[in-house]
Amino acid sequence: MAEPSNLKDEAKRSLIFTYGSLKRGFPNHTLTQDLISHKDAAYVGDFVTHQPIPLVIGPYGIPYIINDLPGSGHRIKGELYTVTGPGLVRLDDLEGIAIGHYERLPIQVVRDLNDDDDDVVSAEAYFAHRSFGHALWERNGRESLREYSEIEGRRLVMKQDRPDHGRSILEDIRLFLASSDGK
Repeated sequence: MAEPSNLKDEAKRSLIFTYGSLKRGFPNHTLTQDLISHKDAAYVGDFVTHQPIPLVIGPYGIPYIINDLPGSGHRIKGELYTVTGPGLVRLDDLEGIAIGHYERLPIQVVRDLNDDDDDVVSAEAYFAHRSFGHALWERNGRESLREYSEIEGRRLVMKQDRPDHGRSILEDIRLFLASSDGK
């Protein structure tokens, strides 16, 4: 029996949990909107991480969740999207997967803080790369945000607005980690 085309399309989609600048109302949501308009993404709903996870801010106000610290941090609020393969390529490009800026890894999310284990959804999210994630946690005083809100979003400096020092984002992260003034 042939599978309906909409189910075949859904089988090719990934679930992506966004917690930072890709969320509605934040600067990189323009990419999400473009993916939605081209049928390469669809909004599923507001979700939170099933387990606590650290959410910190790095250079230029960029948000990062940290993978290797189970039980640390808070249950993070975000949004869940279904994304096609071509849409995922565009998200991976924005998040710098190829250069080691973020890593797309599995994460479990639920619709709200009161959901039990029966309502867990397996998705993926963009985590700080393992080469610097733990150091970001230390640099932020082992303090985690509960949510990347408008307040943190105002600190975000978009790539095109950053000073051109001829450095990569990874070099800027190394400088941020080495500094003590939080800039």
